[in-house]
Amino acid sequence: MIFDSHMHTKFSADSEMLATDALAKAADLNLGVVFTEHFDYGLEVNGKEFAFNPAEYMSEYKNLRGEKVRLGVEVGLRKSARAANENFIGQADFDLVIGSIHLVDDLDIYYPEFFADKDKETAYKKYFQQMAEETAVANFDVLGHIDYICRTALYDNPEIDYATFATEIDEVLKIVVERGKVLELNTRRFDKSRAVEELIPVYKKYRELGGRFVTIGSDAHRVAAVGNYFNRALEFVRELDLVPVTFCERKLEKFFGV
Repeated sequence: MIFDSHMHTKFSADSEMLATDALAKAADLNLGVVFTEHFDYGLEVNGKEFAFNPAEYMSEYKNLRGEKVRLGVEVGLRKSARAANENFIGQADFDLVIGSIHLVDDLDIYYPEFFADKDKETAYKKYFQQMAEETAVANFDVLGHIDYICRTALYDNPEIDYATFATEIDEVLKIVVERGKVLELNTRRFDKSRAVEELIPVYKKYRELGGRFVTIGSDAHRVAAVGNYFNRALEFVRELDLVPVTFCERKLEKFFGV
């Protein structure tokens, strides 16, 4: 069974999706599910803190957990959050820990203010450099959405452009491979053919460096997004000779018959 290994329910500050609704949609698509609720230390948006109570999360979802349902977390990686992340992860027996860069220089890159005084080269180099710094030391299993910065960037061409940022991206990929971590293939932007095309050289390089495995995640925050573009994602990983996996008790599990 294929797993959608990245999604958010009501335990995440930016989602109101109910677990039961997500599971119903996943069942229709014959997908397993890993819930990965947000923990971004100190981040608050519109009065909502990007944190949750691990004990409450595990208690409320314990009866859902099983062969087709796993409980994880997505932690925001940054220097000022290192100790808090480590403490948080230790409070529950998560199946999967995704590490993601959502803030650069402690500024939320989802919002235009981060880009306002920077050209693309400056902004993206900072993003990848801090990703490398945190990937080298953080406690995580999967590096989330390497192209996250492209979602709201203000530039005419927001895509990664591997040729321009190869030095910085390669450093990230080398660290992921050397530490035995896994790269996520996030399908949030798979509705854009240019976005998919720009990811190809990144994942090719990951494979060349010895990276073998990827998780596939929709990053769904609403029911309609669960499992989005998974057929295209599976084509993508086959074409690049990558193996889709998920995690249980923080141990890698391969999919069979893919």
